[in-house]
Amino acid sequence: MQIAELYDTVKTIRRELHQIPEIGFDLPLTSEYVRQKLVSFDYEPISTAETGWVAVLKGKSPGSVAFRADMDALEVTEDTGADFASLHPGKMHACGHDGHMALLLGFAKYLKSLPILEKSVVLVFQPAEEGPGGAKWIMDSGILQELQVEKIYGYHLYPSLPEGILGLAKGPLMARNGEFDITLEGVSSHAGQPHFGKDALIAAAQILLSVQNILARNLDPLQPAVVNIGTLHAGEARNIVAGKAEMTGTIRSYDKAVYASIKERLADICAGVERMTGVICTLDIRDFYPEVTNDAEMIGTLMDVLPADAYEVVKPLMLAEDFAFYQESIRGAFILLGTGRPDMGWTHPLHSSRFNFDEKVLLQGIGYYDLILEKEGLKG
Repeated sequence: MQIAELYDTVKTIRRELHQIPEIGFDLPLTSEYVRQKLVSFDYEPISTAETGWVAVLKGKSPGSVAFRADMDALEVTEDTGADFASLHPGKMHACGHDGHMALLLGFAKYLKSLPILEKSVVLVFQPAEEGPGGAKWIMDSGILQELQVEKIYGYHLYPSLPEGILGLAKGPLMARNGEFDITLEGVSSHAGQPHFGKDALIAAAQILLSVQNILARNLDPLQPAVVNIGTLHAGEARNIVAGKAEMTGTIRSYDKAVYASIKERLADICAGVERMTGVICTLDIRDFYPEVTNDAEMIGTLMDVLPADAYEVVKPLMLAEDFAFYQESIRGAFILLGTGRPDMGWTHPLHSSRFNFDEKVLLQGIGYYDLILEKEGLKG
């Protein structure tokens, strides 16, 4: 089979999946669609992570290489005007996961046309990338360990790169991330008698300003990081000292030690402001995904076999991806696949209500996966 022959297949799959976006682990229609396609391609899919699937193409020798696609959509109201637009109000495949699934299903069909490979190929269809992290569920299940997965590859469609161009990075590609809530409990009083109160808004302002110093004065300036307070709500009226304030923010870094330092400084700041103002400060930090750090040798091998005009070396992004959970235990390469087409207006960013792309790029992705099979020695 020639990869070009898969165009109608991947186009149809992508558009049918695009019409039925679902959220998180709650993917009944998407999961059943993927299962039926795998069965039609003569696979025996294995259930994982509630609504995910693992399919295996057996090879001659022990060990395997895995390829992953995420399955979930976003709570976004679509505005593409496409004739295959979402049929589910308020939900959309605005991050390209419909394309990821179509690409991997096309690859699954292509694999069945090949002679038996030297090692097994494992195809991972994973729910809940957008949260709470289906990759961790799959890793915790032990299924990839049982299948002796030695390496794992994954794509993410990326409109900031020209169509068909790969974005490659040795080492860090995406950030470790988390979020925090700060609740400040003071004592309200008349603005004309502030000495009877404890001003939660002033305490919040001190925290807001102090947080800026974490990046400016507490961290190595050569270590990129983000600490952002995105919301601050306080007060009830103009003539009342605010008795309560609430703040929310996010943390991102490519380095786990830097990330830990940020968390420690946030706790120090809250404790210091509490002692200084008498306002009770409660800090709640929730860690989400680790950093995506690519195996340098795997990426270097790709660079060696690709034409120079087929890829760009990209700087790390402050985005986050649960592909990182695979990389904690398995050598992995996460690759950006460009979808940018200014002539078609397809430059809208990920998570945009107008995100769209040409399905022909999925064939290029399959072609690059085929090249990986050759370079890994799987094709004999």
